Amino acid sequence: MLVVHEPERGESEGGTKIETTTVKLDLIYLARNKSFVLTTIGFTCVAFVTGALAFWAPVFMLDAIASQGKPADKGQVSLIFGLITCIAGFLGVGIGSEVGRRLKKKYPNADPLVCAFGLISCSPFLFLAAVFANKQTELTWVLIFVGEVLLCLNWALVTDVLLYVVIPTRRSTAEAVQILTSHLFGDAGSPYLMGVVADQVRGVRPKTPNNEFQSLQKALYMTVFVAVLGGAGFLATSLYVKEDRARADSIIRAGLESEEDVQDGRSHATGQRSAIA
Repeated sequence: MLVVHEPERGESEGGTKIETTTVKLDLIYLARNKSFVLTTIGFTCVAFVTGALAFWAPVFMLDAIASQGKPADKGQVSLIFGLITCIAGFLGVGIGSEVGRRLKKKYPNADPLVCAFGLISCSPFLFLAAVFANKQTELTWVLIFVGEVLLCLNWALVTDVLLYVVIPTRRSTAEAVQILTSHLFGDAGSPYLMGVVADQVRGVRPKTPNNEFQSLQKALYMTVFVAVLGGAGFLATSLYVKEDRARADSIIRAGLESEEDVQDGRSHATGQRSAIA
């Protein structure tokens, strides 16, 4: 840290001439960046599902096992779910990154498409896991594992998309906004919301393992809907990511302060060509 040269922000992309702007202008720029907005919506859905599963899945499996009349060991269930989550996370991030890298050579919008595939395809596995939890415990663990692998495909790709659709001087603000939004509306509130829904479903019925299982089962169906919603957000991103990346590259090359400058430049150039013609 003491001897390494600190490069200027954007130096590797030739964007050192871009001036830093105010937070207000940064937020306006980000709000107009369709790819950023849509990926933030999609990633918020990922955080929502991840937070809900992390908090409630072990409890759900304990109730599912107990409702079958079998002894349920809280420590063992928590350990199994923890191992599944860790392994699924490593595999999902690695597979998603590699698939996105390979497909991007041929398809410029591959990153959001891989993210959409992961979220949409994980939803049937989460649904089936909720359905079979009180019937086939081993099968349920397998379904949760596959669902979480698919759910984790997008973690690295979302960051990659942000880096190439946002100019260097506004990336830190973009990261902060995306992280705050995804956690605030995602995993910070999803466990509480799931608990409220489960309590409303159970109503005045006694807290037996079977009643607790049925109420949590219906509440967990919410994660399936949110996963599909997030997939739709990433699909919409694929429609704009190529254009937004080209706009960011244009701003970096031109060394301009905002995308409006590039648009004005393009309009001026078009007018000049028309006049010459």
